[in-house]
Amino acid sequence: MLARSALAAGPRRGDSTIASAAATSAPTTSTGAIRFRPCIDIHKGKVKQIVGSTLKDLPENAGGAAELKTNFVSDKPSSWYGELYKRDELYGGHVIMLGADDASKQAAVEALGAFPGGLQLGGGVTQDTAMGWLDAGASHVIVTSWVFREGRLEEDRLRDLVKLVGRKRLVLDLSCRQRDGQYWVVTDRWQRFSSLSLSEASLAALAESCDEFLVHGVDVEGMQLGIDEQLVALLGKWSPIPVTYAGGARTLEDLERVRLAGSGRVDITVGSALDVFGGKLPYEEVVAWHRRQQQQQQQH
Repeated sequence: MLARSALAAGPRRGDSTIASAAATSAPTTSTGAIRFRPCIDIHKGKVKQIVGSTLKDLPENAGGAAELKTNFVSDKPSSWYGELYKRDELYGGHVIMLGADDASKQAAVEALGAFPGGLQLGGGVTQDTAMGWLDAGASHVIVTSWVFREGRLEEDRLRDLVKLVGRKRLVLDLSCRQRDGQYWVVTDRWQRFSSLSLSEASLAALAESCDEFLVHGVDVEGMQLGIDEQLVALLGKWSPIPVTYAGGARTLEDLERVRLAGSGRVDITVGSALDVFGGKLPYEEVVAWHRRQQQQQQQH
């Protein structure tokens, strides 16, 4: 059972600030190896890269389509990306459905089918749909909004989901935005601030119920403005289980910044910057970097 006190809304007055916690975790020398975790983001049946903070759960006739900022729409099917990641043995990436329409569900099924057991699946996952996605080939299901209701963590829902799929097949998406000097988990297409802030205590409590964390830095997601080093440092310091950071990476130097800031404990996702998503960073160079990381880890 989760410790309720650990999941209270934010730290007490007098607790260390984010900046000081991040500063104490910043390494001064080289550190351990990390992994590149690829992604396949699906919107209306197409593989896309969008600016995360513009995604709203609105009907198109209410302005939702106009407000959505899209960086890239692929002319390749989702299965092409799944096959690519399988070829390069990039396990642990994620397929995210940015909408619950039938076309997106079908595209997700095709991506998972191209790399069975190699990809995690997130986006609208509920207790009713989780097992279906695992049966379709997902290694894990990724959840956020299902276990948060009206911005509050529903511990009963989380407990029931763990009973259904098992802790080892569950990833919690703790994507967050900064407000008042803290990082708060955001839900419902990243538009609603929850009452849960990231802290050593909250991550330790949640780690009892999942295998990994996925954390998008929503303030920089899809903007290619560079990574949120402060957030990465906190994840590297606080997370007791594997954690993947996504948001803002644009160069190989940014990948190294994640490795260093996260003390070799935070994996990295790259999206919009990759050439396979219309960006300038060659996918093959990132794969080569990933392989060097794994070789170094094996040598040690």
